[in-house]
Amino acid sequence: MISWLWLRGKCRECAAPIAFRYFGVELLTAILFTVVWWLFASQSIGVIVFLWVLMALLVSITFIDAEHLIIPTSLTWAGSVLGLGACMVWPQLPVLAGEAGNWLEGLKQGVMGWLAGFLGLWLVVEFGKMAFGKKALKFDKAVDWHLKEPENDQDPMEFVIDGEGIAWWDIFSRKSDRLIVEATEIRVSGEAVAAGTLIIRDTEIQLPDGTVHALSKIKSLDGSATSTVIPREAMGMGDVHLLGMIGAFFGWSGVFFSLFGASVFAIVAAVIGRIGFGKQLPFGPFLAMGAAAWLFGAWRIWEWYMATLAPLGMP
Repeated sequence: MISWLWLRGKCRECAAPIAFRYFGVELLTAILFTVVWWLFASQSIGVIVFLWVLMALLVSITFIDAEHLIIPTSLTWAGSVLGLGACMVWPQLPVLAGEAGNWLEGLKQGVMGWLAGFLGLWLVVEFGKMAFGKKALKFDKAVDWHLKEPENDQDPMEFVIDGEGIAWWDIFSRKSDRLIVEATEIRVSGEAVAAGTLIIRDTEIQLPDGTVHALSKIKSLDGSATSTVIPREAMGMGDVHLLGMIGAFFGWSGVFFSLFGASVFAIVAAVIGRIGFGKQLPFGPFLAMGAAAWLFGAWRIWEWYMATLAPLGMP
């Protein structure tokens, strides 16, 4: 952060601009670390370190998901293990709005939180797949389609039809996913083959004559089509792992608030950004915001609810 300011956002050697997001990420992380230190100064340094690591993970996941629409499970699995460790070190963490027990009770609450977050959102993903798992496109006349190779190692391959590109990882989330193209023309490595129903899987294609070819052995694939059926997910599995990680830190009550808060934040962002229905909006950053809000004081809302409304018999 200091070096970015010192160099005025440019490389010392070639004067090429250094993206502002690097400065922004470091500044945001520093602010969150400071807030954690201020709010939890009475806790041991071990607890604060656990919370610092959580903040770093949430910031990393937020920017990765916002830019690439993917959440690395290596981060969420590591975060889940750290979360359970934090619950053992500070049993109050998974029950901020309740009464803490010993380290074993803290671990139990963390495990329950992980299960609530992971399994709860996994069910949402599965039901969403059943309800919205396919996107059908039909055209009045045949349109061009092709597979587009990635420009670098970070970008995915794309399926492009009628000028619209869809990232490979947005199509193939499961081994059972199939992209079906009703093709009027098919060219494999520049050679024309019989038209008909083309089935594309994550690593192979099945031509209308039933023959199967590995994508790794094909130089190009293109043609024209009148319709296609594209598999899709209601929500990525990365979000499932992220909510499990949040539950490992904050227990089941933190899971429910983070999910509720994330939904509110996402709606506000969609309205402000004028994002239309059906457009992709990464949910991971909003889950991270919901988790941070819970840690920084929103748990008191839950405490107020349990202490004031629940005894009155209100839901």
